[in-house]
Amino acid sequence: MSSSSVSDASVPFASSGPPSSSDSPASSDAFTPSDAPVPSEDFWLTHPLGRISARAWRPGTPGPGVTEAPPIVLLHDSLGCIELWRDFPAVLARCTGRSVYAYDRPGFGRSDARTGLPSANFIAEEAQEVFPSVCEQLGLSAVVVMGHSVGGIMAIHCAAGHADRCVALVTLAAQTCAEERTRAGIRATLKSFEDPAQMARLARYHGDKAAWVLAAWGGSWLGQDFEGWSMTGVLPQVRCPVLAIHGDRDEYSTTIHPDQIGQYSGGPTRIELMPGVGHFPHRERQGDVLGLIQAWLPRTEPPA
Repeated sequence: MSSSSVSDASVPFASSGPPSSSDSPASSDAFTPSDAPVPSEDFWLTHPLGRISARAWRPGTPGPGVTEAPPIVLLHDSLGCIELWRDFPAVLARCTGRSVYAYDRPGFGRSDARTGLPSANFIAEEAQEVFPSVCEQLGLSAVVVMGHSVGGIMAIHCAAGHADRCVALVTLAAQTCAEERTRAGIRATLKSFEDPAQMARLARYHGDKAAWVLAAWGGSWLGQDFEGWSMTGVLPQVRCPVLAIHGDRDEYSTTIHPDQIGQYSGGPTRIELMPGVGHFPHRERQGDVLGLIQAWLPRTEPPA
């Protein structure tokens, strides 16, 4: 994919948010958000890699005798952080009636800077070393794990490695292999950061860690160690229900990724390929994505 095919909207912090309903017609399953506020709370968590910033959105307290449904834990993308989820966590909490948690991975957002670049095994390491620590400190024993892009890959690893904690898995534009379209899209986007204005936007969210964030992204995905990377050996270990949402115009991937999630996952899997949608389905078609999640989640729960 040439650099000219990567639009400004493919850079997460360059987007102004999800299109309006006039730009993106909602399907009959779309969720229409209300104006009711959802309170949020910030936390500082501890980890050997440094302090981790986390946030919770809670739609309300269940009534007497009502068991709260497992909360949703969000894992952000390669350039992302809590703030770049924008209003999605709050609206997700409101439409599902579940608490939603997100955290800045070590080195990102408000979390402490890291001294070195992540290893080639950084995706599995997030699931092995960071995710369980975050859940334990937040008191989360059963969760729906959801991630966007590389966060979706990490979410797959979390579901595979923590079956006792992860009761359901949702992926948004997750990759399952390092195809050339992915690597070409990354190279093109990295080149766009030669523009100081782009770097300034990134620094608004990551501060003086912005250069590290870019180096971590390019150094992992474009490195030789990543050329043969694949999730086909991990997906069969996922036994919980899976909802995989992908756009058919994703700037960074073809439909091989949702196809492989459907083919190799070890549990019941639903694939939603959204026509005309790129790498950010939760922004480009927020109402439709929320409607899919809202309708699917109750089906993942065992009968009362």
